[in-house]
Amino acid sequence: MIRVIVWVVLLLIFAAGFLLILRRHDDTTTKSAGAGRRGGGAGGPVTLTTVKAMKGNIGVYLDAIGTVTPVYTASITSQVTGPVMAVHFTEGQIVRKGDPLVDIDPRPFQATLLQAQGVLERDQAILAQATMDRDRYRDAWARNAIPKQTLDDQEKIVLQDAGTVKNDQGTVAFDQVQLGYCHITAPISGRVGLRLVDPGNVVQASGAVTLAVITQLQPITVIFTIPEDNLGQVEPRLRQRAKLPVEAYDRGALKKIASGTLLTLDNQIDTTTGTVKARAAFDNKDASLFPNEFVNARLLVNTLQGATIIPSSAIQHNGPASFVYVIEDNTAHQRSVKPGVTEGNNTEVTGINPGDVVANSSFDKLQDKSKIVVSKQPVPTGSSRAGSSAP
Repeated sequence: MIRVIVWVVLLLIFAAGFLLILRRHDDTTTKSAGAGRRGGGAGGPVTLTTVKAMKGNIGVYLDAIGTVTPVYTASITSQVTGPVMAVHFTEGQIVRKGDPLVDIDPRPFQATLLQAQGVLERDQAILAQATMDRDRYRDAWARNAIPKQTLDDQEKIVLQDAGTVKNDQGTVAFDQVQLGYCHITAPISGRVGLRLVDPGNVVQASGAVTLAVITQLQPITVIFTIPEDNLGQVEPRLRQRAKLPVEAYDRGALKKIASGTLLTLDNQIDTTTGTVKARAAFDNKDASLFPNEFVNARLLVNTLQGATIIPSSAIQHNGPASFVYVIEDNTAHQRSVKPGVTEGNNTEVTGINPGDVVANSSFDKLQDKSKIVVSKQPVPTGSSRAGSSAP
């Protein structure tokens, strides 16, 4: 009886194992069939968008980080000692050359000038008297009424008095200049910074205290650096007096702020960085460039005429090699290209001709000689990887 029970249990175990093996076999067959169906779908035409290579002009640019630098910056200091009587400007005011800025108490300098003018008038009268005596002595000597020595002495006295008058005139002129320093005016046109002195403050002639700072805003310049390896592109154009355009972009190099022209290069290369400074001028009529602001400068050094241009997104890379997919008869043909100058979203290339149609999406599915279908609608972003390497 026990032996029968053992045999029944063994038969049940074998039956269960046989059923499990059958089920796994059915699952494997189903998956293989599904994979076969999917494989058949992957071998179909690839849907993509295309672009046409164009013939046109493209600029050769040098990009650099620059600093907005005013043409003139004037730091106003006092040339005389005295209390400030009045401040005529407000903070941030746009002033013109000659506009009043600060008045310093002029009374001590007026008194000194008055004294100098009095001494000058006295010595001028002495000179006039000596000149009159010399003329009398000349008439008397002509009649042999006086000795020649008397006339000679008087002529020298006249010269001495003339020198004294000239010295007095210099003193008066100096005092007039000192008095003029009491009325400070703007030496340039520009914008005044924050107020640094108030009425009642005593300023010194040493110039240790800055009274105001004026910065010229129009025109304004941007100073940036050019690698010494690129001097051969820029220097010949400057010698030809070409006006090379320069564009200033914001810190993120996304928004164009202003357009100007290259003025000049520095007279020597910085050996520590291997670069040379360049200065570009901007009208800055809308005051969009602010002094000491960091900007991204783009210098146009040349323009390639009749170049073959395609969107940069159409160029694929496999290590150092670059290629595109040229579409002919609804078939993608991989073709090597050599990218050149890039401007914005476009790149100049050699290896294809203007008018060639190239793929611009679905690069993850494309291979050489793949059949394609051109879509009139943009292909979803998830199905394309611009700039991917070759499969």
